[in-house]
Amino acid sequence: MNEEYVWVIDDDRSIRWVLEKAFKQAEIQVTCFESADEALDMVRSNALPPDAIISDIRMPGSDGLALLKQLKQQQTDTPVLIMTAFSDLDSTVSAIEGGAYEYIPKPFDVDDVIAKTRRACQTHREKRNGATNELSVAVNESVNPANTTVDPETAPVLLGDSAAMQDVFKAIGRLSRSKTTVLVNGESGTGKELIARALHKHSPRSDKPFVALNMAAIPHDLMESELFGHEKGAFTGAQSTRIGRFEQADSGTLFLDEIGDMPAPLQTRLLRVLSNGEFYRVGGHTPIQVDVRIVAATHQNLQILVEDNRFREDLYHRLNVIRIEAPPLRERQEDIPQLMEHFLEQAALELNETTKTMSHSFRRHIASLPWPGNVRELQNTAHWLTVMTTEQELEIEHLPVESSAGDEDKEELWETSFKNWATRLLASGESDLLGKSVPTMERILIECALTQTNDRKQEAAKLLGWGRNTLTRKIKDLGLNLDD
Repeated sequence: MNEEYVWVIDDDRSIRWVLEKAFKQAEIQVTCFESADEALDMVRSNALPPDAIISDIRMPGSDGLALLKQLKQQQTDTPVLIMTAFSDLDSTVSAIEGGAYEYIPKPFDVDDVIAKTRRACQTHREKRNGATNELSVAVNESVNPANTTVDPETAPVLLGDSAAMQDVFKAIGRLSRSKTTVLVNGESGTGKELIARALHKHSPRSDKPFVALNMAAIPHDLMESELFGHEKGAFTGAQSTRIGRFEQADSGTLFLDEIGDMPAPLQTRLLRVLSNGEFYRVGGHTPIQVDVRIVAATHQNLQILVEDNRFREDLYHRLNVIRIEAPPLRERQEDIPQLMEHFLEQAALELNETTKTMSHSFRRHIASLPWPGNVRELQNTAHWLTVMTTEQELEIEHLPVESSAGDEDKEELWETSFKNWATRLLASGESDLLGKSVPTMERILIECALTQTNDRKQEAAKLLGWGRNTLTRKIKDLGLNLDD
């Protein structure tokens, strides 16, 4: 039988109905189950196996993760696509580590679910026909999430329901078993170190050291000693032997932030360590062997640095095995209120204050701002608001003037706000947006120009790029009560 066959498991009747209808329209055979236990009973009865399973993660009885575990024990290689409205990092990683083929956050796009399901069906059929399936090999070797524990006080916090952050979560999950070097790219303040810490937390090295080093914060003449350590008497002031960050991170993870600032001679030494895990301390003659996973990060474009001969091409390719993009806040605006809520709780705890709440208008406004300093700026603003605002509920006027945009971003700010305004109106079913917005914009521009010229219409018209007669007509059409 060539037709694809899938199972849908969800305790939400409306979700089952929507997916059943969509799959039938796509000419995909479908059977729906209200619980994972029902589906597992079908597996045990040796019923016709599906080409793919789409399952919710949280349900009464056995949940989606328990389903994955049971299917592995049954040695069933059917790909499972996990759906959830709780799209946090731990849920994503647990699902992928547990063997999920794909992770789909709710609300989902039906066409996207169908496309991913078709790929899963194709993967399953190729494997069933003897083709190599690298994904299922990785799944069968996945670690038990319970073994990757970390102290809650030091656990990294990555939050976000946006598609950009879901891509980051899924990348972390898929790299959980890997020793591969990872390069994290992103603007300043986007949380590159948090991504590195999450990679460490969800790896078999989680109980080993995580050592971080910012290359931009260390003088060039001290970098070699900082990384590789030195022997006593290696240079003036070296009064004792000192181990470097590589030895400190042995069996764990070494995070090299701002790797683009590493000087050329040190790039050569780093390349050798990445090649064979061996190095010498400064002034040393005995090779030291270490097992360290490298996670590097930069806000710079390393490819451009390579083209400018400021970064070794062979080191770039060695670091750029897997790349994760840390998205700026302007590309994940829907996450901003959730992040602000978290940072307000964090600041209140640190300062022993009552946690501030946010009004609806405040939430909507902060989500429309560009935040050029990204997550770091948002966190600093939450701390400032906790200290400086006496009211319990935050309003727009409580924001510091400089909190959301520097001078270079202010021109972009109104465009972002205007775009969000238009998006909200269209989403709510409004129409004739030009009829609503153009007169308002013209009124504001006319009033600003007349204020600037002390009501001299000839000069105001020139500032607006109009003739005087056009300005006079516009004033009349808009009903502006202005004197000549």
